Parts: sequence; C-alpha cells; structure tokens
Amino acid sequence: MPEADQVRPSPEGVPGAVTDRDAVRGENVTFAGAGDAPVNGYLATPATSPEGASRPAIVVIHEAGGLGEHIRDVTNRFANLGYTALGVDLYTREGGPPRMDDARALMERLFSIPDERTLSDLDGAAELLLARGDASGRLGCIGFCMGGRYTLLFACTSGRLDAAVDCWGGFIDKATLEERTTRERPTPPLELAGQLRCPLLAAIGAEDQNPSPELGEQLRERASSSPVGRSGREIKVDVYDGAGHAFFADYRPSYRPAPAAKLWAEIVPFFARHLGSPR
Repeated sequence: MPEADQVRPSPEGVPGAVTDRDAVRGENVTFAGAGDAPVNGYLATPATSPEGASRPAIVVIHEAGGLGEHIRDVTNRFANLGYTALGVDLYTREGGPPRMDDARALMERLFSIPDERTLSDLDGAAELLLARGDASGRLGCIGFCMGGRYTLLFACTSGRLDAAVDCWGGFIDKATLEERTTRERPTPPLELAGQLRCPLLAAIGAEDQNPSPELGEQLRERASSSPVGRSGREIKVDVYDGAGHAFFADYRPSYRPAPAAKLWAEIVPFFARHLGSPR
C-alpha cells in the first residue's frame, strides 16, 4: 500500500491523470465506522496549498474490486484538483476484496454486507473529512459500480452530502439477482430516490444492463420528484454511447477512453459547482 511519499503517477493518458507525483500527498488512514469499528482508507491531499486555505472534500467509494490501485489513483486525481479526497475500504472487516475470478463468491460478498453498516462507515468517513482543520464544510461523494449504489443510498438518506456522483451503480432496484429486498439490503436505493437530499450526477453506459439506460430514466424521474428536484437543483442522468459497465476503469477490458474522458469532463465542473472551487 502506498505511503505518504509513494504517490504513483497515473497511467498515461487517463482522464485527470496525475503526472507529477510530488503534487499530491497520500497516506493510509483508519477511521471509526459502524459500531466504532476501525475502517481503512486512503487519504489524498494537494501537496501545496495557500496558508489558511480551506478545501472541500470528496469521499471515493470503490467498485467490487476494492480499494485497489485504480481507486487510489482516482482519489489522487481529485486531490490533484485541490480537494481533500478519501478512498474508503468497505471490505476492511472482510480483510480485503473477494476473488474477482469467482463470480459466485463475489456476489455472495456483495450481498452479505449490510447497507446499515455501510452507511455508518460512510458517515464515519464524512466525519473524518469534515472535522479537518482545512475543511470548508462542503462534501461530495463519488462511487463506481457497488460504490455507485452506496453513493446513491448515502445521498438519499444522509444530510452530509452537498453533491453525489453515481457511476453505474448496480442493483439499485433490487437486493440480489432474485430478491427485491433482503435483511442486509432492506430498501432498494431507487425506491428512496424521491428522498434525494443533494444534487446528483449519474452515469450509465448505453450497453450496460445493471443499471440499464431504462433504469437510469426511472432514477431521473424519481429523483426529480424529490425536494431537491422540485427546488430546481441539479439532477442529471447521462447515458454514454459506445460504453458498457465500468467504462472508466482504465485497468479493465471494459475501459473506453472517449466516454471516460467525457465523463471526467462532466464530473469536474459538477463538483466545482456544488462544492465550490477547490483552490
């Protein structure tokens, strides 16, 4: 795991690439999650900042593969823009991510993590960021795949967030492949979208099926009926042509450079609008 002096440059050509490793400070941290249990994270900050400056912050939630090098790099990219960014490890209690080559084990792991626990962990992440001496008080959240689902859930149930970006959050309309609800996942996030509490940007690949573009339209309609939507605050669900699931994940075959660049060009001004300038 990278230490404070071992920030790695981004892969060449990716959107928002960190090319100067000295521009960002990264460190492994632990914060209190559900039941005060320790949760691991990766905290990235700009290496330089004007004296007395305050910064908005962003929680970054990993995909099914966990808090690996890609998500750490994405966290660094936000720090390179001037944010304080925290990548959370929602697999801390499980000792790390499941095997990605075992689909059954992967799904069992995903479905076994209680939403209530995750929301408490995310609340702990928010507390860590907002309690910093350099915090501006503005907080965003972005998540990918399973992290997108949790971002949406957090945005609909917590008053902590000022902006949320849901990147192809799967299983927003049901708990598992067969069940609408389970004890661990009692309410699908889609059913809570009418309670959305902050501006939302959602991204879906046109070739994706979980979530599908049709499900994205349902999300847009329900979120638009929320108090946030009725007040005219920003709610946007974008469908990206030529892309399927995980098209921003530059280490996977699903990566699509042009849609990924287009998405980054949406995310950056979205956060700037709702969190304020990070520099």
